[in-house]
Amino acid sequence: MNRYKWQIVLGISLVAVSMAFFIAQIMIFHDARDTFFYLLQDIAFIPIQVLLVTLILNQLLNVREKAAKLNKLNMVIGTFFSEVGSGLLKCFSEFDHNADKTAAELQVSTHWSEEHFSRVARDVVHYDLRIDYAKADLTALKAYLTGKRDFLLRLLENPNLLEHETFTELLWAVFHLTEELSVRDDVTRLIPVDGNHIGGDMKRAYALLIVQWLTYMRHLKSEYPYLYSLAIRLNPFNPQASAIVQE
Repeated sequence: MNRYKWQIVLGISLVAVSMAFFIAQIMIFHDARDTFFYLLQDIAFIPIQVLLVTLILNQLLNVREKAAKLNKLNMVIGTFFSEVGSGLLKCFSEFDHNADKTAAELQVSTHWSEEHFSRVARDVVHYDLRIDYAKADLTALKAYLTGKRDFLLRLLENPNLLEHETFTELLWAVFHLTEELSVRDDVTRLIPVDGNHIGGDMKRAYALLIVQWLTYMRHLKSEYPYLYSLAIRLNPFNPQASAIVQE
């Protein structure tokens, strides 16, 4: 109760001041009829004021707040791709039997529109991401992920990321794969059943990572063209990727 004491006192004080003004108006102008008429008229507009404040203005403020929060989350997502995501995409592509086809579909350029990004993101779920755990260096992937484990844990501890379901799902998928690899002493001698299990975990993380990468690239194109230009030049699906401006 003490927590809301100042609010109660303020409310009573404001009501008392309002009543004092009404009483003073009646005493000065000796016209109680007009005073109560305008009082009831003001009360009649209260539901409309409540509608404007609680539904319309509050909704506009919520939209603005969500946009600001999403912008901050995109900064975290950008850090993730700089630290882990881009390198992980390169690692995963080495295990992808259809890596050339996947890369061809993901050659993002300055000409990509919102519709293009959305279409490709929808098509990712239909990609034939045939991950073969024995196709590339699984030991290198294990070393890469375990080296980023502390960074992934810090991201998972960020409460704001819980509101970004797709990115949280991606983090859990990557962290799960990290755990699966870290508890195996020698990933070069996996039995087929266990290897296929690891391959399934890789495929899940790979697909989620591609979708999130496309979403992040679309955000950069819309909000930060100069960062988008660099991200295109460093496209993890481009074997000739280089930060040096060629044209």
